[in-house]
Amino acid sequence: MKIYEVKNEYQADFKAHKVNAEFQSDLKVYIVNNEYQATKEFLWYFVPNEYQADKKVYFVPNEYQADINVYFVNNEYQAGWRNSSKKSVLL
Repeated sequence: MKIYEVKNEYQADFKAHKVNAEFQSDLKVYIVNNEYQATKEFLWYFVPNEYQADKKVYFVPNEYQADINVYFVNNEYQAGWRNSSKKSVLL
C-alpha cells in the first residue's frame, strides 16, 4: 500500500499510533523499498506526494486517538494483521 503521511489530522484517511511492542499492534507493517512491492495493506511504501498515495495517514501520539495501532517489523515475513477486525480502516 502506498502511504502518504499528512501533517494535519483532518487530511488523513486514517489515524495510526506507532506501538513499541508487537503484542500491542493491530497491524504489523513492513516498509518496502519501492512502490511496486507495496502490494498488500501491511507492506507500506511512503510516497513523496499525496496524489501518489493509496491512503493518507496521520500518526497520533496516543493509542486512544488511533484508528489502528501499528508496529513496524524488520522482515517482510513478519508483517500482517494481528487484529483482522480493523481491516476496514485500510479498505
